[in-house]
Amino acid sequence: MLGAARDFMNELSADQRNRVLYAFDNEERFNWNYVPVKRNGVPFREMSPAQRASAHRLLRSALSDSGYQKAVDIMVLEGILGQIESQASSRFQRDPDGYFLTLFGDIASGTEPWGWRIDGHHLSLTVSVGAERKVASTPAFWGANPARVPSGERKGWRVLRDEEDLARGLLNALPEDLQAEVRIADEAPSDILTRNCKVARIGDPAGLPVSAMAPAQKEAVIRILELYAANLRTDLGEAHLSRIRKAGVDRLHFAWAGGVRPGEKHYYRIHGPTHLVEYDNTQNDANHIHSVLRDLEDDFGLDPLRKHYADCEHDA
Repeated sequence: MLGAARDFMNELSADQRNRVLYAFDNEERFNWNYVPVKRNGVPFREMSPAQRASAHRLLRSALSDSGYQKAVDIMVLEGILGQIESQASSRFQRDPDGYFLTLFGDIASGTEPWGWRIDGHHLSLTVSVGAERKVASTPAFWGANPARVPSGERKGWRVLRDEEDLARGLLNALPEDLQAEVRIADEAPSDILTRNCKVARIGDPAGLPVSAMAPAQKEAVIRILELYAANLRTDLGEAHLSRIRKAGVDRLHFAWAGGVRPGEKHYYRIHGPTHLVEYDNTQNDANHIHSVLRDLEDDFGLDPLRKHYADCEHDA
């Protein structure tokens, strides 16, 4: 990964290097987002073919093959969204090349903390590497609009199909009394509750404890967590799953809000002592997904410094 970051830096012009590199302790490292906002760094649209190739090698260095393909698909989906919205005179300019790379820290030495981020509409991945080469690979945000492409050559394409279908399958597999416990609200929130907060705090776990589930249902919860972890390089994903297991699968909670049938606005989360998965599909008539994996102990590699960083407001 460090070699890929250095190769990318070496491909950049002096002006691009000035825009792409920040100190590791600069607040820009926490300035991630998943909606259309002004961003810092260097976007793909300003990269030469060689620079793009290096940028993609860096992206691949932290992701599995399936995770890398999902990231590329989200960028492609941005172009499809632009075509759809051009018919409705959207105020947003959708750009499949509007994804920004940013580097942090001393890339040259390899002994000091460093990191990188790719950030754009519906894709934001932050990687932080500590002095002892410990890698923090969250926040990891994945979104899709449209969640199901309504028309054209890609009609029916669902980039985040499994994120939706596995969770709904789990909900439907529960008996009625447990479904009632899982459902925390009749109406889904308008977005994931932690949004782009620096520290993901969401209160005590709500919904149904996994300890109350049958073995097959517990396995379904684990499959959902594995799906999110599998976006990352194998060792990075397994590190998250190992800590979840060590903290206790039975201590996880599964919560659902909103409608149950496909096409209805809905939200779910899996919340445990160490990690949080949030998913929301409410916007654009429930055809617009936001999903995220957060490490409650080590987002941005902040575990030792967590008490020094402020939370941000979110809905109940």
